[in-house]
Amino acid sequence: MSKKEEKSQPGEELVKVNKWDGSAVKHALDDAVKTCLLGDRPQLKEQFGLVNTRLALCALAVGVAIMAHAWDFTHPFPESRPVLLFSVLAYFALMGVLTLHSSFREKGTFAVAVQKDKERERLWEASSDMRKYDDKYLLTLSVRDSRNGSKRREQTSNKSCAAYIDQNGIVLDTQVANEVNRLFNSLAAEKKDK
Repeated sequence: MSKKEEKSQPGEELVKVNKWDGSAVKHALDDAVKTCLLGDRPQLKEQFGLVNTRLALCALAVGVAIMAHAWDFTHPFPESRPVLLFSVLAYFALMGVLTLHSSFREKGTFAVAVQKDKERERLWEASSDMRKYDDKYLLTLSVRDSRNGSKRREQTSNKSCAAYIDQNGIVLDTQVANEVNRLFNSLAAEKKDK
């Protein structure tokens, strides 16, 4: 097989990022982790609850703003003052709820998947953190078992992003897959022991 044929295969797409842009590196690594976690395990089905909640809050806030604009258009300012006041307060409250949801519930979670077995259901979450001007990529993989209620177990990995990206800025999918598989297998082994 020639080099052109190897590069043209759809499953072997290389991702190249600017390795000096921390945000781009974090997002590229997040995408690689999500692809590895969900692509290699057909028993995991992605769940969009966190994203849908954020989307609903944003849509509600935009709806309030559009309602205020439409009301002010049909009833000029002195008459629309109470509606505008309500809309401003409602928009402020919705943005506060959205900020709380992003800060305390999502906490950097970029992938949520459900694994359904005969006797139970498991919720897998992958989250990450990479501080500004830092090269450490903190990956956290957690699982919550429906049989144990709300007991949540997690494994973390804190490595330099240089372990996952080469000198040319290409994401090394095999290195990312090895780390994700190590975390996944350690959580799966804990489940079997208990």
